[in-house]
Amino acid sequence: MKILQPLRERDYALLFAGISISLIGDGMYLVAIAWAAFDLTHSASGLAWVGLGWTSSIALSALFAGIVSDRFERRRVMISADLLRAAAIGAIAALSLSHQLSIGVLVALVVVFAAGAPMFEPAMTALVPDILPPELLLDSSSLTQVSRQFMRLLIGPVIGGAVVASAGVGTAFAIDAGTFLASALAVFLIRTRSRAGQAGATSVLDDARAGYAYVRSQRWLIASVFVQGLQLLAYLGPTYVLLPYIIRHDLGGGASDFSLVLAADGVGSVIAGLLMSRFGMPKRYLTAMFAFWAIFGLPLIGFGIVHSVIGLMVMSGIFGVFVTAGIIILLTTRQSRVPAAMRGRVSSLDWLVGMGFAPLSLALTAPAAHLFGARATLIGAGALSSLVAVGLYVAFRLWDDEPPIDGVTDAAPPGAAADEAPARAEPAPTPSGV
Repeated sequence: MKILQPLRERDYALLFAGISISLIGDGMYLVAIAWAAFDLTHSASGLAWVGLGWTSSIALSALFAGIVSDRFERRRVMISADLLRAAAIGAIAALSLSHQLSIGVLVALVVVFAAGAPMFEPAMTALVPDILPPELLLDSSSLTQVSRQFMRLLIGPVIGGAVVASAGVGTAFAIDAGTFLASALAVFLIRTRSRAGQAGATSVLDDARAGYAYVRSQRWLIASVFVQGLQLLAYLGPTYVLLPYIIRHDLGGGASDFSLVLAADGVGSVIAGLLMSRFGMPKRYLTAMFAFWAIFGLPLIGFGIVHSVIGLMVMSGIFGVFVTAGIIILLTTRQSRVPAAMRGRVSSLDWLVGMGFAPLSLALTAPAAHLFGARATLIGAGALSSLVAVGLYVAFRLWDDEPPIDGVTDAAPPGAAADEAPARAEPAPTPSGV
Protein backbone atom coordinates (compact mmCIF):
# COMPACT_ATOMS: atom_id res chain seq x y z
CA MET A 1 0.00 0.00 0.00
CA LYS A 2 1.30 3.43 -0.94
CA ILE A 3 0.52 4.84 2.49
CA LEU A 4 3.01 2.40 4.08
CA GLN A 5 6.02 3.47 1.98
CA PRO A 6 7.45 5.85 4.64
CA LEU A 7 7.88 2.85 6.97
CA ARG A 8 10.75 1.65 4.77
CA GLU A 9 12.85 4.35 6.44
CA ARG A 10 14.18 2.93 9.73
CA ASP A 11 14.02 6.19 11.69
CA TYR A 12 10.50 6.96 10.55
CA ALA A 13 9.39 3.42 11.42
CA LEU A 14 10.74 3.91 14.96
CA LEU A 15 9.04 7.29 15.27
CA PHE A 16 5.78 5.88 13.97
CA ALA A 17 5.92 2.92 16.36
CA GLY A 18 6.57 5.11 19.39
CA ILE A 19 3.83 7.58 18.53
CA SER A 20 1.32 4.81 17.80
CA ILE A 21 1.92 3.15 21.17
CA SER A 22 1.55 6.42 23.07
CA LEU A 23 -1.62 7.22 21.11
CA ILE A 24 -3.24 4.04 22.42
CA GLY A 25 -2.58 5.43 25.89
CA ASP A 26 -4.06 8.78 24.84
CA GLY A 27 -7.25 7.01 23.79
CA MET A 28 -7.43 5.27 27.16
CA TYR A 29 -6.85 8.65 28.81
CA LEU A 30 -9.87 10.18 27.04
CA VAL A 31 -12.16 7.63 28.65
CA ALA A 32 -10.37 7.42 32.01
CA ILE A 33 -10.18 11.18 32.57
CA ALA A 34 -13.87 11.66 31.76
CA TRP A 35 -14.97 8.97 34.20
CA ALA A 36 -12.47 10.02 36.88
CA ALA A 37 -13.75 13.59 36.77
CA PHE A 38 -17.40 12.48 36.85
CA ASP A 39 -16.73 10.10 39.76
CA LEU A 40 -14.99 12.84 41.77
CA THR A 41 -17.56 15.60 41.17
CA HIS A 42 -20.73 13.82 39.89
CA SER A 43 -21.27 16.62 37.34
CA ALA A 44 -20.05 17.89 33.97
CA SER A 45 -18.28 20.77 35.72
CA GLY A 46 -15.52 18.44 36.94
CA LEU A 47 -14.51 17.49 33.40
CA ALA A 48 -14.74 21.15 32.39
CA TRP A 49 -12.23 22.07 35.13
CA VAL A 50 -9.89 19.30 34.00
CA GLY A 51 -10.18 20.48 30.40
CA LEU A 52 -9.57 24.07 31.44
CA GLY A 53 -6.36 23.10 33.23
CA TRP A 54 -5.27 20.98 30.28
CA THR A 55 -5.82 23.64 27.61
CA SER A 56 -4.40 26.50 29.72
CA SER A 57 -1.21 24.54 30.32
CA ILE A 58 -0.83 23.76 26.62
CA ALA A 59 -1.32 27.43 25.70
CA LEU A 60 1.34 28.59 28.18
CA SER A 61 3.81 25.87 27.16
CA ALA A 62 3.30 26.64 23.48
CA LEU A 63 4.74 30.12 24.05
CA PHE A 64 8.19 28.58 24.32
CA ALA A 65 7.89 25.05 22.90
CA GLY A 66 8.45 26.01 19.26
CA ILE A 67 11.51 28.07 20.12
CA VAL A 68 12.91 25.15 22.14
CA SER A 69 12.25 22.82 19.19
CA ASP A 70 14.14 25.11 16.79
CA ARG A 71 17.10 25.69 19.16
CA PHE A 72 17.80 22.22 20.59
CA GLU A 73 18.20 18.73 19.17
CA ARG A 74 14.64 17.67 18.46
CA ARG A 75 14.97 14.05 19.60
CA ARG A 76 15.97 15.18 23.08
CA VAL A 77 13.05 17.60 23.24
CA MET A 78 10.65 14.77 22.35
CA ILE A 79 12.17 12.36 24.89
CA SER A 80 11.94 14.99 27.64
CA ALA A 81 8.29 15.61 26.78
CA ASP A 82 7.48 11.88 26.93
CA LEU A 83 9.20 11.45 30.31
CA LEU A 84 7.37 14.46 31.74
CA ARG A 85 4.01 13.08 30.64
CA ALA A 86 4.82 9.58 31.92
CA ALA A 87 5.64 11.01 35.36
CA ALA A 88 2.43 13.06 35.59
CA ILE A 89 0.12 10.26 34.43
CA GLY A 90 1.96 7.79 36.65
CA ALA A 91 1.27 10.02 39.66
CA ILE A 92 -2.44 10.17 38.78
CA ALA A 93 -2.48 6.37 38.51
CA ALA A 94 -0.79 5.88 41.88
CA LEU A 95 -3.14 8.31 43.66
CA SER A 96 -6.21 6.80 42.01
CA LEU A 97 -5.22 3.24 42.87
CA SER A 98 -4.58 4.27 46.50
CA HIS A 99 -7.90 6.22 46.63
CA GLN A 100 -6.06 9.47 47.40
CA LEU A 101 -7.06 11.36 44.26
CA SER A 102 -9.10 14.56 44.53
CA ILE A 103 -10.39 16.85 41.79
CA GLY A 104 -7.89 19.58 42.74
CA VAL A 105 -4.92 17.22 42.59
CA LEU A 106 -6.22 15.72 39.34
CA VAL A 107 -6.40 19.15 37.70
CA ALA A 108 -2.89 20.05 38.96
CA LEU A 109 -1.34 16.87 37.55
CA VAL A 110 -3.20 17.31 34.26
CA VAL A 111 -1.59 20.76 34.03
CA VAL A 112 1.85 19.13 34.32
CA PHE A 113 0.89 16.38 31.87
CA ALA A 114 -0.42 18.82 29.27
CA ALA A 115 2.82 20.82 29.23
CA GLY A 116 4.50 17.95 27.39
CA ALA A 117 2.26 17.91 24.31
CA PRO A 118 3.31 21.27 22.80
CA MET A 119 6.95 20.28 23.39
CA PHE A 120 6.61 16.94 21.58
CA GLU A 121 4.41 17.80 18.60
CA PRO A 122 6.36 20.75 17.07
CA ALA A 123 9.64 18.84 17.43
CA MET A 124 8.11 15.74 15.83
CA THR A 125 6.56 17.74 12.97
CA ALA A 126 9.90 19.44 12.30
CA LEU A 127 11.85 16.16 12.47
CA VAL A 128 9.83 14.27 9.83
CA PRO A 129 11.05 16.27 6.76
CA ASP A 130 14.63 15.59 7.88
CA ILE A 131 13.91 11.84 7.82
CA LEU A 132 11.81 11.54 4.65
CA PRO A 133 12.15 12.87 1.07
CA PRO A 134 9.49 15.36 -0.14
CA GLU A 135 7.61 12.78 -2.21
CA LEU A 136 6.81 10.76 0.93
CA LEU A 137 5.54 13.65 3.07
CA LEU A 138 1.88 13.30 2.01
CA ASP A 139 1.99 9.55 2.70
CA SER A 140 3.64 10.28 6.05
CA SER A 141 0.96 12.82 6.97
CA SER A 142 -1.78 10.38 5.93
CA LEU A 143 -0.20 7.49 7.83
CA THR A 144 0.34 9.64 10.91
CA GLN A 145 -3.29 10.74 10.94
CA VAL A 146 -4.54 7.21 10.34
CA SER A 147 -2.48 6.03 13.30
CA ARG A 148 -3.42 9.05 15.40
CA GLN A 149 -7.11 8.56 14.96
CA PHE A 150 -7.14 4.76 14.76
CA MET A 151 -5.09 4.37 17.95
CA ARG A 152 -6.38 7.37 19.88
CA LEU A 153 -10.05 7.20 18.92
CA LEU A 154 -10.58 3.52 18.07
CA ILE A 155 -8.16 1.09 19.73
CA GLY A 156 -7.36 3.27 22.75
CA PRO A 157 -10.94 4.12 23.76
CA VAL A 158 -12.12 0.54 23.27
CA ILE A 159 -9.31 -0.75 25.49
CA GLY A 160 -9.84 2.17 27.87
CA GLY A 161 -13.55 1.48 28.20
CA ALA A 162 -12.88 -2.19 28.93
CA VAL A 163 -10.11 -1.44 31.45
CA VAL A 164 -12.12 1.25 33.25
CA ALA A 165 -15.13 -1.06 33.45
CA SER A 166 -13.15 -4.07 34.70
CA ALA A 167 -10.16 -2.67 36.63
CA GLY A 168 -10.91 1.02 37.25
CA VAL A 169 -9.49 4.33 36.08
CA GLY A 170 -6.26 3.93 38.06
CA THR A 171 -5.19 0.93 36.02
CA ALA A 172 -6.02 2.73 32.78
CA PHE A 173 -3.84 5.67 33.82
CA ALA A 174 -0.98 3.29 34.75
CA ILE A 175 -1.05 1.71 31.28
CA ASP A 176 -1.12 5.18 29.71
CA ALA A 177 2.05 6.14 31.63
CA GLY A 178 3.78 3.03 30.29
CA THR A 179 2.99 3.99 26.69
CA PHE A 180 4.90 7.26 27.07
CA LEU A 181 7.95 5.35 28.31
CA ALA A 182 7.73 3.12 25.23
CA SER A 183 7.55 6.20 22.99
CA ALA A 184 10.60 7.74 24.68
CA LEU A 185 12.59 4.56 24.03
CA ALA A 186 11.61 4.49 20.35
CA VAL A 187 12.62 8.13 19.85
CA PHE A 188 15.92 7.48 21.67
CA LEU A 189 16.78 4.83 19.04
CA ILE A 190 16.32 7.25 16.10
CA ARG A 191 19.64 8.04 14.40
CA THR A 192 18.68 11.23 12.56
CA ARG A 193 19.73 14.41 14.33
CA SER A 194 17.57 17.46 13.69
CA ARG A 195 18.42 20.94 14.91
CA ALA A 196 17.51 24.15 13.07
CA GLY A 197 19.59 26.54 15.16
CA GLN A 198 22.07 26.67 17.99
CA ALA A 199 21.08 27.55 21.56
CA GLY A 200 22.70 30.87 22.44
CA ALA A 201 23.29 31.94 18.80
CA THR A 202 20.34 34.33 19.03
CA SER A 203 18.15 35.47 21.89
CA VAL A 204 14.84 33.83 22.66
CA LEU A 205 13.11 37.15 21.95
CA ASP A 206 14.77 37.39 18.53
CA ASP A 207 13.66 33.85 17.71
CA ALA A 208 10.09 34.64 18.75
CA ARG A 209 10.05 37.82 16.66
CA ALA A 210 11.44 36.00 13.62
CA GLY A 211 8.80 33.30 13.89
CA TYR A 212 6.01 35.84 14.26
CA ALA A 213 7.31 37.84 11.27
CA TYR A 214 7.41 34.76 9.08
CA VAL A 215 3.87 33.68 9.93
CA ARG A 216 2.62 37.23 9.40
CA SER A 217 4.15 37.20 5.90
CA GLN A 218 2.21 34.05 4.90
CA ARG A 219 -1.54 34.61 4.67
CA TRP A 220 -2.25 30.88 4.28
CA LEU A 221 -0.57 30.30 7.62
CA ILE A 222 -2.49 33.08 9.35
CA ALA A 223 -5.78 31.74 8.01
CA SER A 224 -5.03 28.12 8.91
CA VAL A 225 -3.89 29.02 12.42
CA PHE A 226 -7.00 31.04 13.18
CA VAL A 227 -9.48 28.66 11.56
CA GLN A 228 -8.17 25.90 13.81
CA GLY A 229 -8.34 28.12 16.87
CA LEU A 230 -11.85 29.36 16.21
CA GLN A 231 -13.11 25.91 15.30
CA LEU A 232 -11.58 24.55 18.49
CA LEU A 233 -13.57 27.23 20.31
CA ALA A 234 -16.74 25.83 18.74
CA TYR A 235 -15.78 22.17 19.00
CA LEU A 236 -13.76 21.26 22.09
CA GLY A 237 -16.04 22.15 24.99
CA PRO A 238 -19.35 21.11 23.42
CA THR A 239 -17.96 17.78 22.20
CA TYR A 240 -15.78 16.63 25.10
CA VAL A 241 -18.04 17.92 27.87
CA LEU A 242 -21.56 17.64 26.46
CA LEU A 243 -21.22 14.38 24.49
CA PRO A 244 -20.28 12.28 27.56
CA TYR A 245 -22.99 14.09 29.50
CA ILE A 246 -25.66 13.30 26.86
CA ILE A 247 -24.53 9.67 26.60
CA ARG A 248 -24.53 9.21 30.37
CA HIS A 249 -27.64 11.18 31.35
CA ASP A 250 -29.90 11.44 28.27
CA LEU A 251 -29.22 8.02 26.74
CA GLY A 252 -28.36 6.09 29.89
CA GLY A 253 -25.05 4.88 28.41
CA GLY A 254 -21.68 4.20 29.98
CA ALA A 255 -17.96 4.43 29.29
CA SER A 256 -18.15 1.76 26.58
CA ASP A 257 -20.77 3.77 24.65
CA PHE A 258 -18.62 6.91 24.79
CA SER A 259 -15.66 4.86 23.59
CA LEU A 260 -17.72 3.61 20.62
CA VAL A 261 -18.54 7.18 19.58
CA LEU A 262 -14.85 8.08 19.75
CA ALA A 263 -14.00 4.90 17.87
CA ALA A 264 -16.32 5.88 15.02
CA ASP A 265 -14.33 9.10 14.67
CA GLY A 266 -11.24 6.92 14.38
CA VAL A 267 -12.79 4.79 11.64
CA GLY A 268 -13.66 7.91 9.64
CA SER A 269 -10.11 9.19 10.07
CA VAL A 270 -8.64 5.91 8.82
CA ILE A 271 -10.84 6.13 5.70
CA ALA A 272 -9.70 9.72 5.11
CA GLY A 273 -6.03 8.79 5.46
CA LEU A 274 -6.29 5.90 3.01
CA LEU A 275 -8.14 8.05 0.46
CA MET A 276 -5.69 10.94 0.73
CA SER A 277 -2.72 8.62 0.22
CA ARG A 278 -4.46 6.93 -2.71
CA PHE A 279 -5.46 10.08 -4.62
CA GLY A 280 -2.66 12.41 -3.53
CA MET A 281 -2.49 16.10 -2.73
CA PRO A 282 -5.19 18.20 -4.45
CA LYS A 283 -3.78 20.88 -6.77
CA ARG A 284 -6.17 23.29 -5.08
CA TYR A 285 -4.95 22.11 -1.72
CA LEU A 286 -5.93 25.15 0.38
CA THR A 287 -9.39 25.24 -1.20
CA ALA A 288 -9.86 21.55 -0.47
CA MET A 289 -8.58 21.95 3.11
CA PHE A 290 -11.00 24.73 3.99
CA ALA A 291 -13.88 22.96 2.21
CA PHE A 292 -13.29 19.86 4.35
CA TRP A 293 -13.20 21.98 7.50
CA ALA A 294 -16.41 23.75 6.52
CA ILE A 295 -18.18 20.41 6.04
CA PHE A 296 -17.11 18.98 9.41
CA GLY A 297 -19.36 21.48 11.17
CA LEU A 298 -22.39 19.53 9.88
CA PRO A 299 -21.79 16.41 12.03
CA LEU A 300 -21.49 18.67 15.07
CA ILE A 301 -25.00 19.84 14.29
CA GLY A 302 -25.95 16.18 13.99
CA PHE A 303 -24.68 15.53 17.53
CA GLY A 304 -27.41 17.83 18.77
CA ILE A 305 -30.14 16.22 16.69
CA VAL A 306 -29.75 12.42 16.92
CA HIS A 307 -31.08 10.52 19.95
CA SER A 308 -29.18 7.23 19.88
CA VAL A 309 -25.62 6.02 20.37
CA ILE A 310 -25.65 4.63 16.82
CA GLY A 311 -26.65 8.04 15.47
CA LEU A 312 -23.82 9.68 17.42
CA MET A 313 -21.42 7.09 15.98
CA VAL A 314 -22.50 7.90 12.41
CA MET A 315 -22.01 11.63 12.99
CA SER A 316 -18.65 10.98 14.63
CA GLY A 317 -17.49 8.89 11.67
CA ILE A 318 -18.42 11.63 9.17
CA PHE A 319 -16.66 14.18 11.35
CA GLY A 320 -13.51 12.04 11.38
CA VAL A 321 -13.37 11.84 7.58
CA PHE A 322 -13.44 15.57 6.94
CA VAL A 323 -11.41 16.88 9.86
CA THR A 324 -8.64 14.36 9.17
CA ALA A 325 -8.52 15.08 5.43
CA GLY A 326 -8.04 18.77 6.23
CA ILE A 327 -5.31 18.07 8.78
CA ILE A 328 -3.39 15.83 6.34
CA ILE A 329 -3.33 18.63 3.77
CA LEU A 330 -2.26 21.14 6.42
CA LEU A 331 0.60 18.98 7.74
CA THR A 332 1.91 18.25 4.25
CA THR A 333 1.70 21.92 3.23
CA ARG A 334 3.43 23.07 6.39
CA GLN A 335 6.24 20.52 6.12
CA SER A 336 6.75 21.43 2.46
CA ARG A 337 6.33 25.21 2.37
CA VAL A 338 7.73 26.24 5.76
CA PRO A 339 11.56 26.53 5.94
CA ALA A 340 13.29 24.04 8.25
CA ALA A 341 14.42 26.78 10.61
CA MET A 342 10.80 27.83 11.23
CA ARG A 343 8.96 24.50 11.45
CA GLY A 344 8.96 24.24 15.24
CA ARG A 345 7.78 27.79 15.81
CA VAL A 346 5.04 27.57 13.18
CA SER A 347 3.71 24.33 14.65
CA SER A 348 3.92 25.78 18.15
CA LEU A 349 1.95 28.84 17.07
CA ASP A 350 -0.90 26.50 16.11
CA TRP A 351 -0.90 25.16 19.66
CA LEU A 352 -0.69 28.65 21.15
CA VAL A 353 -3.60 30.13 19.18
CA GLY A 354 -5.70 26.98 19.29
CA MET A 355 -5.28 26.41 22.99
CA GLY A 356 -5.76 30.10 23.63
CA PHE A 357 -9.35 29.62 22.46
CA ALA A 358 -9.75 26.21 24.10
CA PRO A 359 -10.08 27.40 27.73
CA LEU A 360 -12.72 29.87 26.56
CA SER A 361 -14.57 27.02 24.85
CA LEU A 362 -14.58 24.95 28.03
CA ALA A 363 -15.49 27.93 30.19
CA LEU A 364 -18.46 28.86 27.96
CA THR A 365 -19.80 25.34 27.44
CA ALA A 366 -21.46 24.81 30.81
CA PRO A 367 -23.17 28.26 30.91
CA ALA A 368 -24.30 27.89 27.28
CA ALA A 369 -25.69 24.42 27.95
CA HIS A 370 -27.47 25.71 31.06
CA LEU A 371 -28.96 28.62 29.13
CA PHE A 372 -29.82 26.96 25.80
CA GLY A 373 -29.61 23.23 26.55
CA ALA A 374 -26.89 20.74 25.67
CA ARG A 375 -28.29 19.84 22.26
CA ALA A 376 -28.92 23.43 21.15
CA THR A 377 -25.35 24.29 22.17
CA LEU A 378 -23.99 21.50 19.97
CA ILE A 379 -26.11 22.66 17.00
CA GLY A 380 -24.91 26.25 17.41
CA ALA A 381 -21.30 25.12 17.71
CA GLY A 382 -21.52 23.20 14.43
CA ALA A 383 -23.02 26.14 12.57
CA LEU A 384 -20.32 28.49 13.93
CA SER A 385 -17.57 26.06 12.91
CA SER A 386 -18.69 25.94 9.27
CA LEU A 387 -19.15 29.72 9.04
CA VAL A 388 -15.64 30.32 10.40
CA ALA A 389 -14.01 28.10 7.75
CA VAL A 390 -15.87 29.73 4.87
CA GLY A 391 -15.38 33.24 6.21
CA LEU A 392 -11.59 32.96 6.65
CA TYR A 393 -11.12 31.33 3.24
CA VAL A 394 -12.89 34.26 1.58
CA ALA A 395 -11.33 36.95 3.79
CA PHE A 396 -7.76 35.82 3.00
CA ARG A 397 -8.45 35.07 -0.70
CA LEU A 398 -6.73 31.70 -0.39
CA TRP A 399 -7.61 30.63 -3.92
CA ASP A 400 -4.79 32.99 -5.01
CA ASP A 401 -2.19 31.46 -2.66
CA GLU A 402 -1.82 27.87 -3.90
CA PRO A 403 1.57 27.57 -5.69
CA PRO A 404 2.78 24.07 -6.58
CA ILE A 405 4.73 22.22 -3.89
CA ASP A 406 7.92 20.50 -5.03
CA GLY A 407 7.51 16.74 -5.00
CA VAL A 408 3.92 16.95 -3.74
CA THR A 409 1.86 18.79 -6.39
CA ASP A 410 2.99 18.75 -10.01
CA ALA A 411 1.60 21.84 -11.64
CA ALA A 412 0.36 25.25 -10.68
CA PRO A 413 -3.41 25.37 -10.22
CA PRO A 414 -5.52 27.62 -12.45
CA GLY A 415 -5.34 31.21 -11.32
CA ALA A 416 -2.09 30.86 -9.36
CA ALA A 417 0.22 33.83 -9.65
CA ALA A 418 2.61 33.22 -12.55
CA ASP A 419 5.59 34.85 -10.86
CA GLU A 420 5.40 32.87 -7.64
CA ALA A 421 8.54 30.88 -6.85
CA PRO A 422 8.31 27.24 -5.79
CA ALA A 423 7.08 26.96 -2.25
CA ARG A 424 10.23 25.38 -0.80
CA ALA A 425 12.24 28.38 -1.94
CA GLU A 426 10.49 30.70 0.51
CA PRO A 427 13.17 32.38 2.63
CA ALA A 428 12.87 32.64 6.37
CA PRO A 429 13.23 36.17 7.80
CA THR A 430 16.26 36.67 9.98
CA PRO A 431 16.08 38.26 13.44
CA SER A 432 18.01 41.26 12.16
CA GLY A 433 15.36 41.85 9.54
CA VAL A 434 12.45 41.98 11.98
